[in-house]
Amino acid sequence: MTEIPSPLPGTFYQRPEPDAAPYKSKGDDVAVGEVIGLIEVMKTFIEVKAESAGKFESYLAENAAPVQAGAALARLA
Repeated sequence: MTEIPSPLPGTFYQRPEPDAAPYKSKGDDVAVGEVIGLIEVMKTFIEVKAESAGKFESYLAENAAPVQAGAALARLA
């Protein structure tokens, strides 16, 4: 299993907008460089991209939760 870490501290979002579906669901294919979430820092949104390919297993961080740099956000199988 591979974990996708947070590139910086902030608030993690699993969805591009509050009413939208999450970027990924269990079993989805994930390609290198594909966006799996957003980190908000001082009203700026930074895309979180996968550094390796695999099958999406789960989000490890809750939607709209504060996270620290390096914290595991999602897991790939």
